[in-house]
Amino acid sequence: MIEQGLRLEEREGSWMLAGPSAGQFVLVDEYLAYLADRNYSPKTVRAYGYDLLAFCRWLATEDVSLGEVTTETLLKFLHACREAKVPGRRGGPNVVTLSGRRMDQYAATTINRRLAAISGLFTFVTMRDPESINPVPKGREARWRVAGERSGMLAHTIRRPKNRSSLRLREPRRLPKALSQAQAAELLASFHTWRDRAIAGLMLYCGLRSAEVLGLNVADADIGGRWASVIGKGDRQRRVPLDADVASVIQVYLLAERPESTEQRLFLVAKGPNRGRPLTAAGLRTIFRYHRAVSGITAGHPHALRHTFGTALAEAGVDLAVMQALLGHAHVDTTARYIHLAPAHVKAEFDAARSRIRAQQ
Repeated sequence: MIEQGLRLEEREGSWMLAGPSAGQFVLVDEYLAYLADRNYSPKTVRAYGYDLLAFCRWLATEDVSLGEVTTETLLKFLHACREAKVPGRRGGPNVVTLSGRRMDQYAATTINRRLAAISGLFTFVTMRDPESINPVPKGREARWRVAGERSGMLAHTIRRPKNRSSLRLREPRRLPKALSQAQAAELLASFHTWRDRAIAGLMLYCGLRSAEVLGLNVADADIGGRWASVIGKGDRQRRVPLDADVASVIQVYLLAERPESTEQRLFLVAKGPNRGRPLTAAGLRTIFRYHRAVSGITAGHPHALRHTFGTALAEAGVDLAVMQALLGHAHVDTTARYIHLAPAHVKAEFDAARSRIRAQQ
C-alpha cells in the first residue's frame, strides 16, 4: 500500500514528492532542489528522494509531521526499517544468512543511506533556521581513513573527518568478488560483437566502471596513443591507459560495426527501434544477463570484471598509489581491499616468511 498516494516524480529535471499528502512535505522538495543546485549527481538526488519518500510515507502512517520529528521518532523509524520486509525479495522470516540475518530484510547500508538523507534534510533546515533543533544526534568523530589523510608530507592536516551519527548501523566490510582467470575467459568468449567485446575489455583490462564505459565519447578514446579520458564518480576526470588488444577491438568496432549517427557517445544501440542511440545502463544489464546465462558464469556481472582487474594488479605487485589512480578511487583504503583479494601473492609472502622462521629455529 502506498501511504496516502505519496510518490516521487521527476518534473523538468527535478525530483519532488507528489500525491494528495505531498503538501505536508514541501520541505523535501526544497531540499532535493538544493542538492541539485549544489551540482549533486542526478542519481544521488534521485536516491535521496526515494530514501526520503520512504521516511515520509512512514511519518504519514504515524501521523507525524516533519516539524514534530524528534530523536525518538528516528529511533522508531530505524526500528521499522530493520523489521520491514523488502518487497519482492525471496525468502521469509525463517530464511536467514549464516550470520543470522533474515534474507528479506533491508541491508545495513540501505538503512544508513536513508539516515544520511534524513540527516542532510535536517541539516538543511538548521542551515536556513539556526534556531531550529536537529533531531539527528551527532556521534563521535569519524576515524581517519589512512595516516596520510591526517598529515601530509609537511605534517599538515589534509582533510578533517566528518562526525557520524550515533544512530548509524554497523556495516559488514566485505571484500569485492573477482572472477577466476578461467571464468573471465569463458565469459569473454561468449561475446561475439565488437561492441560487447570492447565494453567487457574496458572493464576487465582497464578497470572502468559500467557508468564510465557508457559515458565515453568517441573523442575520449585515443586509439593511437592508447589512452582513454574517463569521467568517474563525482565528475572526477582521469586518464586510463588502454590495453593494446582493447584498443584494437575499439578500432574495429568504430570502423566496421558502429551505426552511423550524430551521437557523440562511443557505444550505441546496434539494432531495433533505438538503433544509433546511446547504450543505456538497462541495455548493458540486459547484455550481461544474456551472456551470464549463455556462459554459465553466474557471477559475471559488469563490476565483477572491474574487481578482477583490481585483483590482477594486486597480484602483480603494482604500487597502491598507481592502483588508486587506475581505478579512480577517491580514497586509498578502498584500493587496499584488493590486496586481500590476491591470494597467490599473500600465500607466497606467507610461505616465504614461514621459511625464514624455520631457518632461524
